[in-house]
Amino acid sequence: MVSFLISLAALVVGYLLYGKFVERVFAPDNRPTPVATKADGIDYIAMPGWKIFMIQFLNIAGTGPIFGAIMGAWYGPVAYLWIVLGCIFAGATHDYLSGMLSLRNDGAGLPQLVGKYLGKKAKSVMLVFTVLLLLMVGAVFVYSPAIILQGMGGSLMMWIIIIFVYYVIATLLPIDKIIGKIYPLFAFSLIFMAAALFIGLLIKRPDLPELWSDLPSYNLNTVKAWLGADAHMAKNPLFPCLFITIACGAISGFHATQSPLMARCMKSERMGRPIFYGAMITEGIVALIWATVSIYFFYYGGWREVVPAGIVEKFIGQAEGGGMTLVHFFKAPEVVTYVCKGWLGMAGGILAMLGVVAAPITTGDTAFRSARLIIAEACGIEQHTIGKRLAISLPIFVCAILFLAWQIGNPGGFNIIWQYFGWANQTLSVFTLWTLTVFLAQQKKAYVITLIPALFMTAVCSTFIFVSRQALDLPGITGYLIGFAVCVAALIWFVRWKINSPQI
Repeated sequence: MVSFLISLAALVVGYLLYGKFVERVFAPDNRPTPVATKADGIDYIAMPGWKIFMIQFLNIAGTGPIFGAIMGAWYGPVAYLWIVLGCIFAGATHDYLSGMLSLRNDGAGLPQLVGKYLGKKAKSVMLVFTVLLLLMVGAVFVYSPAIILQGMGGSLMMWIIIIFVYYVIATLLPIDKIIGKIYPLFAFSLIFMAAALFIGLLIKRPDLPELWSDLPSYNLNTVKAWLGADAHMAKNPLFPCLFITIACGAISGFHATQSPLMARCMKSERMGRPIFYGAMITEGIVALIWATVSIYFFYYGGWREVVPAGIVEKFIGQAEGGGMTLVHFFKAPEVVTYVCKGWLGMAGGILAMLGVVAAPITTGDTAFRSARLIIAEACGIEQHTIGKRLAISLPIFVCAILFLAWQIGNPGGFNIIWQYFGWANQTLSVFTLWTLTVFLAQQKKAYVITLIPALFMTAVCSTFIFVSRQALDLPGITGYLIGFAVCVAALIWFVRWKINSPQI
């Protein structure tokens, strides 16, 4: 528990100190914001700061910091380090600067920003990449809540249709009509859930391992095990898989597609740190709490407190015959439901339902809204009239339906899409971080604050391609050497660009 409490305090201190430092590097001022110069009553609508914060938090969070932390708990307390360091120095910095850069560019979407600072070719790649990612998010977050709602009654197809109808309405209506009214409520429920579980942890005070518990035994064999040299870690080596599994809560490229939605609603640049940096730190706190709960649930008997006896017996029977572990047996939504109901009672059951149903649905609709705005921006199509918004939205939904049909028709379709979504999501953060690095270098500011995260995430995403069993699965250390080489190549590119840029 000590490691958990120290990590929690570190996130708060990170917001107060490093968040302030990053804000000073960017230097917000009193210039008019996009909502003052481009107000359209649809996407550019001024809203109070507290509401923008709650919407931003829900947009970037959804179930990401919950499900990712639950799956990342497989690596034990080392997940704390990634959540804390990743959130403060990479994720929150990424979210703040990408949101503020959009604010400085009339609320521009991510592909436009990438094109401005990394060139037209990068913009074209990012436009296709971003829209595909958003379509995957929308498709995934139709199917998973529909399955859960099916268990409450009705058919799977009925719930899919209902969710899609909601998506169409939410994507087309002005942002203050649905998103501005109900999102703060759902965001509050996620924060309340995390706070209640935090209190539960303080009351239970489970005997959990500390970060330093096994320090005397850390040696070359430990490192080899983390890299997948033994059977236990072979399928999901700590590097790079931990950094792909826990994305929301540490750093997530998807956030850079959502921040422009809120940049279009801010009345002052000085609102940026609490909204962008603060929402990411809040997400990190949620991820930290769920990682701790999950470590207790999976490895230290917490599951016996909340899982019905019949299911316990079923697990024991299957585990003995198939060499399964709890991580393989219980899916993330099940963990959320069992823990919330077991620890928080009836209120917990309601919160769990909001977490595993409402949160992904609200993430899905903002994904489609972002896709509409990105395509409209790229094609130069105004969005004041409903006909123009519908003309862009319909093809988006048709493509999403095709994704969904493939997902339903393939038993493992959901898992396949989710795996590639995880890598695509972090790759998006790589493009964003390099964009921010170029921007800061051009402005003669402290670009090292994004250069280091950019290099690290480049190594993570490139290594994942070469060592992951979902990708090339190269043998031995070969994949790691190639991934490192890609990282070095990226650094050489940046240094050469900087040397050849006379204005810097």
